[in-house]
Amino acid sequence: MLSRVAIFFFFAILAVATATTTVTVAGSPTATAIPANQCNTASIQCCNALQGSGSSVVSLLLNLLGIVIDGAEALVGITCTPISVLGLGQGDCSDKPVCCQNNDFNGLIAIGCVPININL
Repeated sequence: MLSRVAIFFFFAILAVATATTTVTVAGSPTATAIPANQCNTASIQCCNALQGSGSSVVSLLLNLLGIVIDGAEALVGITCTPISVLGLGQGDCSDKPVCCQNNDFNGLIAIGCVPININL
C-alpha cells in the first residue's frame, strides 16, 4: 500500500512538472555587490541560498518549474522573502540579501539576483 502511495505522488509531481508552461527569463551575470539604495525596493529579497543557474540544485528547480534562462549564467536566490531597506517589518536578513529582477515564483526562487549591502 505504501509503495502505491509513493508511486501516485511521483506521477502526480511528474504530471505537474510536465504540465506547466515554460517561462523564459533573461539572466544577469553580475555578481558584484551593490548598495541597497540602487535596487528597486520591491525587489530586495533575503534568500536562504544564492547559486548560479548552472548548479545542479538550481537546474533541477528551474526544470521542475518549466523555467528557461536565456543568456549568461544568472544568480538565483532560493527560498526568498521580501525585506525592507527602511528596517520596517521584516528588515533583518542574516542570510543572503539580494536585489532580484524576477521573483514571480512565490519565494521559491528569485532569478537575476545581485548581492546587496544593506548595512550602508
